[in-house]
Amino acid sequence: MLSFGPIINALIWLSLAMIWIAIAFWPAKVASRKGHSFIGYFLLSLLFFPLALILAYMSTDRTAPLQSYSAPSPT
Repeated sequence: MLSFGPIINALIWLSLAMIWIAIAFWPAKVASRKGHSFIGYFLLSLLFFPLALILAYMSTDRTAPLQSYSAPSPT
């Protein structure tokens, strides 16, 4: 394996960390649009990105108006 200098290694790891953090915004933004916690989903996606993404897309939309229920009329 090639041995890069310590500065190059640090730049590579810093780049990977920045990409990882940038990708973690995706589930957080989806959850935020649905009325859920941005910070909570962001922290979850930092640790478990696939799980956070699935949960964000499958969660209910809290910003949508509730459907009113009307009982069937007796005939």
